[in-house]
Amino acid sequence: MDTSPSPLPPPSMPRFSVDCPSRPILDQVADKWSMMVLAVLERPTRFNEIKRQLEGVTQRVLTQTLRRLERNGLIRRQVLETSPVGVEYSLTPLGESFREPFTRLYEWTVAHSDEVLSAQREYDARSSGRQGAA
Repeated sequence: MDTSPSPLPPPSMPRFSVDCPSRPILDQVADKWSMMVLAVLERPTRFNEIKRQLEGVTQRVLTQTLRRLERNGLIRRQVLETSPVGVEYSLTPLGESFREPFTRLYEWTVAHSDEVLSAQREYDARSSGRQGAA
């Protein structure tokens, strides 16, 4: 399989066309709740346990996120024959394959969070000065 990067389009062409297949996938995996759900699914996990680990997520948003992840083949939903009936979510092999790049991204955010927060403060200070001048 050829793993060399694709040549860049000419400067006059968009780098990511409207029909680029990466766009909807990036939209899905870059979503903050999707990233967090994938992080907590280290083992098969029930809905309420996922919800408890994601402070601030609503039931509606978590349900939508899980459905999108399932539709994209990253997680599996299994109905448990319990009373009452339970549902458990787990990573698929495709979801597992995302763990390494996701972990690197997460580690980067932790390692550089102070720098990002500092840049945000500097930007906000400059921007508040511009608003008065505008």
